[in-house]
Amino acid sequence: MWYQSVGSQTILTPLRHWCEHGAGVPWFGWQAHDGALFGQQEIKEGIAQIQTDFVKRPSAPWGGDWTVRVRATPQPGVGGELSLLFYIAGDIDDSGFRLSPATKGSELTHMTGTSAALGRFQVHFTSTSPTGAFLKKHHLIASKTSLPHLHDLAMKNVRQFQDSATDSQYIGLSGKILEAGASPGFVVYQVVSRGPVEFEIVFESESALRRDRLAGSVFEAELQQHLSNFNERFEQVFHLKGRERDVGKATLSNLLGGMGYFSGRPKVQSPYHAQPVDSWPAELFSATPSRPFFPRGFLWDEGFHLLVISRWDVSLAKESVAHWLDLMNAEGWIPREVILGDEARAKVPENFVVQRSTHANPPSMMLAIRALLQLHGTEDKAFLAPLASRLDTWFRWFNTTQTGPLPLSYRWRGREDTPTELNPKTLTSGLDDFPRATQPTDNERHVDLRSWMALTTSIMAELVEPLSDDATWRRRGQEYASHAALLADNRILDQMHWSESAGHYCDFGLHSTKVRLNRVTPNPNQPPRTERVTMSPPEQRFVEDTFGYVSLFPLMLRLIDPLSPKLTILLEKLRNPDLLWTPHGLRSLSRRSPFYEKRNTEHDPPYWRGAIWINMNYLVIGALNHYGKHVPLAAEIYVELRNNVISNMLKQYEETGFLWEQYNDKTGRGQGTHPFTGWSSLLVLIMAEKY
Repeated sequence: MWYQSVGSQTILTPLRHWCEHGAGVPWFGWQAHDGALFGQQEIKEGIAQIQTDFVKRPSAPWGGDWTVRVRATPQPGVGGELSLLFYIAGDIDDSGFRLSPATKGSELTHMTGTSAALGRFQVHFTSTSPTGAFLKKHHLIASKTSLPHLHDLAMKNVRQFQDSATDSQYIGLSGKILEAGASPGFVVYQVVSRGPVEFEIVFESESALRRDRLAGSVFEAELQQHLSNFNERFEQVFHLKGRERDVGKATLSNLLGGMGYFSGRPKVQSPYHAQPVDSWPAELFSATPSRPFFPRGFLWDEGFHLLVISRWDVSLAKESVAHWLDLMNAEGWIPREVILGDEARAKVPENFVVQRSTHANPPSMMLAIRALLQLHGTEDKAFLAPLASRLDTWFRWFNTTQTGPLPLSYRWRGREDTPTELNPKTLTSGLDDFPRATQPTDNERHVDLRSWMALTTSIMAELVEPLSDDATWRRRGQEYASHAALLADNRILDQMHWSESAGHYCDFGLHSTKVRLNRVTPNPNQPPRTERVTMSPPEQRFVEDTFGYVSLFPLMLRLIDPLSPKLTILLEKLRNPDLLWTPHGLRSLSRRSPFYEKRNTEHDPPYWRGAIWINMNYLVIGALNHYGKHVPLAAEIYVELRNNVISNMLKQYEETGFLWEQYNDKTGRGQGTHPFTGWSSLLVLIMAEKY
């Protein structure tokens, strides 16, 4: 945490705690991070420039030692005092967490502690500033409180201090505020400076065998060695040069630096309970789409995250996969969003907290599984056997709960005929407001889900083949191969989803080609609202007027026969600027669609209705690279699309310092959440041509 104050009267900036949008911090991010042993982060704040570095020395069984160094330099012309606060707090539910702080006057010198996860440990504090500079040290010792309330607790316990050397006043933390008999559970170390300042927090595990303390020059030497190793390994893995290398390093570092460990109880609505319940105790180690804005795990996002992570560190990728599969319930369902703990809950609207065990999410994790198989082989049966078992259960759940009205057809559950929406959302698909059939029914067939299932069966057949010494797995492998062949049969795919009149793949359902939102007043006692009006009768038909990402799934997941004339038709459509083509990447929905850039309700701006999304562009680029071996037109478009995406993302990064959630299809400007180094980090693989 940090804040700026002047004298004893005024705190000029709010106490920074969580990284918030709109908090007035113009730039922040990891400059280097290897996902395990070290990281370097920079924060450019209006009042100061802050650099944080950490180094870890792993050691069993309690994790080992680590040190964090914080350097802060006030911006030129900024007066007053800069206060930096480092805190240690126990989980509100961790009854075994204990802290014993040691103080000398107003200064916190060190502390000892214990917890179930970390064992016994010590924490040491040191701080320095230029000779003769104003530097004061204070602390706060309080009882445990929940994470969202730490900020308020710190702010309520500052008071005025008098500096005898300068005869000036300043604001600092008040010290110990424990009630009689209470144990410390929240301890803050504070430095107050009027110039550059540096401090180190040294954590030492009782179980570690250390040759020397990870501090001062020893810390600096190990940090530089890790940085050198990181740079060398990045070159070996991705082979990038110039600005692509520099942006690539920052992108990878922010993806890895955004990984988190979360614990708690998911709130689940199942068919077996009338109301949502707090379910089993769960843990998740996962990357996040945007740690400041989405500090939680998203199932289909993680499949894309792991494509990058698996190239860098297979052990990290395997650990995340294992955590996600451990979230599976007995029936084979995995939550779409995993909202565990105070940090995640505080960022999620209440209506999104509950996860429904009848609702799916794209099995994009299979993309990461395929990458692990291709990159690292199938020799590790100790990993493959439990992996195959869990994935087999997951597939069976999909294949019984998400099937469509016809054999070999599939339908996303969770669509509701909400009259206030122009086109009812399909949140379970991951594509949210991408337009589907206007009137949701059980008779729908969704081409994207069918494509995901085709990919899944193909990868499962490959995954279980090394386990075929076991008769059960041999039989399951044969079943997967047979099912995969049926789902890959282009004749069946085309019968179910190809529209000859539209010339592309489509969903099928009860659909009207003319709908709009009208403002209505239900009765004088209610405010006006918008409702969907159907101006032409809906019919059971292909949803032909929504050419976009959904239409491309058979291409993106490489299901189309290279010799199929339908591949050529789709390739020619890709380059049409009236449809999806832009100088910045492929837009999500055709400009000719009546739903293009249309709001879904008066409160919901378009999301997947025109903007450029990098995960979908990555899949198209990878598919073009695949088909380019057989079809010259695919190879030609591959070069153009790849260059468009890279040049625009680099331009936006250099202008703003961030990767973005999505990009405007007209201007190419980043929009939505930032920083968004979740699946937008696929830029690294696009630049490195790794698909």
